[in-house]
Amino acid sequence: MSGKKILVVDDEPNVVRTLTFVLKKEGYDVSSAVNGEEAISKVHESKPNLMFLDVMMPKKNGYEVCQELKSDSSLSDIHIVMLSAKGQEADKEKALTVGANEFMTKPFSPLGIVERVKQLLG
Repeated sequence: MSGKKILVVDDEPNVVRTLTFVLKKEGYDVSSAVNGEEAISKVHESKPNLMFLDVMMPKKNGYEVCQELKSDSSLSDIHIVMLSAKGQEADKEKALTVGANEFMTKPFSPLGIVERVKQLLG
């Protein structure tokens, strides 16, 4: 077991299920949230090493969550990968502007996600 913590935040159950399954299979400690407010609360509870964060969600969108986390010095080192069904350059720029480390468009390859996580967390 790697002991590395990953938080998957998305309001689409299939995305959460897929990411949770493939990442747990690799030995990561995975938790999930379905909206922005729950995401903030889970981050304070478990301080994940890495977070997959959907852009369009209820209560707080991914941009707001990302900005809030990156402005808190005790949480700013969490590696945030923003996920979006909209792959426009403007969406990517906005994600990076609010502090996201990376931007990925949906649909994504679960194996590609696992490979990227291994590069980031070992």
